[in-house]
Amino acid sequence: MLAEIKHFFLILLLVLPIYGVAQGYFLPDNQRFEKIRFELINNLIVIPIDVNGTQLSFVLDSGVSTPILFNLANKDSLELKNVSEITINGLGEGEPISALSSQGNYFKLGNVRNFSQKLYVVLDAGINFSPSLGVPIHGIIGYDLFRDFLVDINYSGKTIKFYNPESAGPKLGNRFETLQVDIINRKAYMNAHVSLKGAKDIPIKMLLDTGSSDAIWLFEDERIKLPKDYYEDYLGKGLAGDIFGKRTKVEAIRIGDFDLSDAKAAFPDMLSYSSIKDLGNRNGSFGGEMLKRFNIVFDYPNGKISLRKNSNFKKPFHYNVSGIDLQHAGVRYVSERIADVNGIVESDHRSYGNVQILLEGATRLSLVPEIVVSGIRSGSPAHSAGLQEGDIILAVNGKRIHRYRIQEIMEMLNEKEGKRVKVLVERANSNLLFSFVLKDLFK
Repeated sequence: MLAEIKHFFLILLLVLPIYGVAQGYFLPDNQRFEKIRFELINNLIVIPIDVNGTQLSFVLDSGVSTPILFNLANKDSLELKNVSEITINGLGEGEPISALSSQGNYFKLGNVRNFSQKLYVVLDAGINFSPSLGVPIHGIIGYDLFRDFLVDINYSGKTIKFYNPESAGPKLGNRFETLQVDIINRKAYMNAHVSLKGAKDIPIKMLLDTGSSDAIWLFEDERIKLPKDYYEDYLGKGLAGDIFGKRTKVEAIRIGDFDLSDAKAAFPDMLSYSSIKDLGNRNGSFGGEMLKRFNIVFDYPNGKISLRKNSNFKKPFHYNVSGIDLQHAGVRYVSERIADVNGIVESDHRSYGNVQILLEGATRLSLVPEIVVSGIRSGSPAHSAGLQEGDIILAVNGKRIHRYRIQEIMEMLNEKEGKRVKVLVERANSNLLFSFVLKDLFK
């Protein structure tokens, strides 16, 4: 099976033991905390981590117990230590997947170090979250960092501080509320309350999942009933395949003394959870679109979480009103005229092209990401207008989309109820213009 991935990266099987080093993650002596800047992409925290000397990008995922690597095709060499073959389970409607287990790896995040990190490597090249996020993502990491530090996530400032748990930790002002969390099987759960039509303040136990870009997932049972206003939707991609469910909203969510009204929620098809033998008394999960409304201090060692609402707290929840899903699918050339001011050719810094060729007559030819319709919801405004899966998006409301990140394009397509959206696409070597009006999904 190792031969399957030799085309993608080189594995060096080292069996020499690591000795004389600390176990787990640690900071240098006398350093109280390490501050790391992160990118917030589609409600997910993306951080850079050096793995055995190779720089990779990870999603910080509090719902994952052991780091998992994937999408390593563009890495010339990655050293993995003490490798064996395994299968792992994940969310989705597929089967368990083949992977490698590797022990004793060196992880470095700023001054944070771990000389003996266990990890898994997924062999299926089709498991790749980079196209839908628009940036390279090589893995997910969670529990081990949360276990060894007090983790202070400032969603509004896009920074994380990893505090030595033996230090005093961050200073919590009176705007923070501290609540209990339960660490079960290397994952954190907290109590909250949900209000549905006809059923108020239902106690729920929720997984804290920074690796989910969604807001709230709920499992239907005798207490928690699916609201009558909903629509079928694609909820995301797990390691074991696509996840579908019913999209709706709930009247209110209460976390401690914090209340959110008309909160976005989804009821996933439970077939996606078939690989999980025991959900215990869990009722769902809180994902990034909910968690980003707070600045959060995770204190796994003491079973606590401290929350303070931030500037995202009152922002409306995002719905895919248009019905279009997008992803990167290779690259394409675009040509642009460059302004000539007093004989000086001015470049447009907003272009995301990495390769640019200047042609005679002040024309620039740029190699830019190609954005395609990866999915379209049946009966949605975009579907009714005639857009199809596989259409290459060229412009939205007159704006050439290669100047924008994929999340910015999604915002253009889903701005507000009643807005008319015009989408220029390429299909079968022809340019087509489609127009539709965004409608309230629950009316």
